[in-house]
Amino acid sequence: MNNDIDNLKKKILYRSIYRGTKEMDNLISSFVKSIINGLDYDDLKQLEKFLDIDDDNLLRFYNNIDNDIYLEENEITKKFKSFKLNQK
Repeated sequence: MNNDIDNLKKKILYRSIYRGTKEMDNLISSFVKSIINGLDYDDLKQLEKFLDIDDDNLLRFYNNIDNDIYLEENEITKKFKSFKLNQK
């Protein structure tokens, strides 16, 4: 199972880095890197599902703008909503 978790983390990290736009690459990868090591297997599966959501809807959700889709309220969406990107 530990190997499954490590492989899932690698997959999630890769998907978080290559989103499509530089801004979303930065936002999503920073968010994922900040939480990934504190997640159990079920949370990692939720995070993987979260990464299936398109960038536009994630950005709208993050900025409290109406979405085209419903985002399930769970630990991942709560953490994302409260995440603050350190911009320099």
